[in-house]
Amino acid sequence: MRVAILIAPAGFRDETVSITKKILEKWGVETIITSYTSKNCMGNHGAVYKPFNTSQLIPLDYDGIILADGPGVEQFKLYDLRQLHDLLMMFIQSNKLVAGVGNAIKIIARTNMIQNMKIANTKDQDTNHLVKLFKGVITNSALESDKNIVTLGDSELIYEFADTIVSKLGIK
Repeated sequence: MRVAILIAPAGFRDETVSITKKILEKWGVETIITSYTSKNCMGNHGAVYKPFNTSQLIPLDYDGIILADGPGVEQFKLYDLRQLHDLLMMFIQSNKLVAGVGNAIKIIARTNMIQNMKIANTKDQDTNHLVKLFKGVITNSALESDKNIVTLGDSELIYEFADTIVSKLGIK
């Protein structure tokens, strides 16, 4: 099993990446950190990752992709990157796992592939608005799993999110 974790070039939420990566690797899932840069990426609290360039990512080589949250999603407008939408659509159409946390759910919404799907409620009204705009169904839950899409609206549930991903991958 291989999963890519997409981060912004700066301003990603360190805890989302480190905890998810740690739990997945504990279950034998190979994780790679990816971003649309080849330069070191720095998180909100100083974590630094040397990413694999997302433009070279081949969905067939991975079982899923996880989109990390944080102010970098907004700063770099990741939700507007057409090549990222296309990449996520390939994962979704191949029935591979696509997961997003917090404001990174905007990226999933912008793929226009969430119609009538349950999406986690976030504290961010812009994210919730975008989900509704693209016909997703916002639930009262902070963690949702619908078909091959997993969304987390409250990062306090990051351990449950990682466990859900492990289950969706069929490991647990």
